[in-house]
Amino acid sequence: MTSQTSSPWATGKLCRTGPFPRRSLEIGAIVVGFIYWWPVGLALVAWKVAGYPAFAEMRDAARRAASEFEGGRPASRFARAFEAANRRDSSGNAAFDAYRRTELDRLEAQRRALEEESRAFSEFVEELKRARDREQFDAFMAKRRAEGGDRSV
Repeated sequence: MTSQTSSPWATGKLCRTGPFPRRSLEIGAIVVGFIYWWPVGLALVAWKVAGYPAFAEMRDAARRAASEFEGGRPASRFARAFEAANRRDSSGNAAFDAYRRTELDRLEAQRRALEEESRAFSEFVEELKRARDREQFDAFMAKRRAEGGDRSV
């Protein structure tokens, strides 16, 4: 009797691309992926061409590529704008820098005031909703009591 390692199927001698069962399952998975949803089939082909990297390796490679693509900048447009504003703290003109700082402080105070007004308005609307709900509930209970009183007579 021959062992499994000396089997022609296990060594890949009968199939040029490697052991028969594994390769056929891979090709079958790719075909099924293309039939049901083509991106899955495409991803399997890319994974096969890449040499079956582990998922952690693929994640790290994707992160490296993304950081190189963005040049190490933050992903958000607002984060990039904030970073640019903080990088240019000094224009070289002391008067302009003082004016800029006071305007930024004023805008920040105005933003905080608007947030507080928005929060207060939301609380006001919630209170109106609670009052309306209470009125509707009281009306319902009064009507039900009136109907209940008529039934007992």
